[in-house]
Amino acid sequence: MVIMETITKLLVEHNAIRTGNFVLASGATSTYYVDVKTAITAPIMLKTIADSIADMVVFDVVAGVAVGGIPLCVATSLSAGTPFAIIRANAKEHGLVDTVIGDVLGRRVLLVEDVTTSGSSALYGVEQIRASGGIVDTVITVVDRGNGADVALGKAGVSLVALVTLAELLEQKEINV
Repeated sequence: MVIMETITKLLVEHNAIRTGNFVLASGATSTYYVDVKTAITAPIMLKTIADSIADMVVFDVVAGVAVGGIPLCVATSLSAGTPFAIIRANAKEHGLVDTVIGDVLGRRVLLVEDVTTSGSSALYGVEQIRASGGIVDTVITVVDRGNGADVALGKAGVSLVALVTLAELLEQKEINV
């Protein structure tokens, strides 16, 4: 798909792939770090991703887990003209203590992620949406590292759709060197 090639090139141009020694959110170690959060601070990057996601599936609400999913869900919401919901990383003990901010009750919710590795963050988001009465069967991630997120989500009855894979990013980075 042309749009996915564009996203891959934009991610490389915005230095979303870093090399070194990193500990990932999943606890795994890697010689590559995928920094979608910083890349999407560029308006063209965020808009291209959001417009692409908005056209991929039908949904009533788009949600994202803090932190990486929030700008993605807000931008996708604006592109699609649908409401969004924010999933807190942790429950609060003061004020409104809801883990999900936004109305998902009885609605078909699309969960968006910046990067998936093991799928633990996405699974947490799915659990929170379902606990709040939302219906979720699809997660769209900007980059899937290919480390089992699709299998983990599949066990929960959720499909993972990746705009780009780590392998595609690495291939594009080699072309640009």
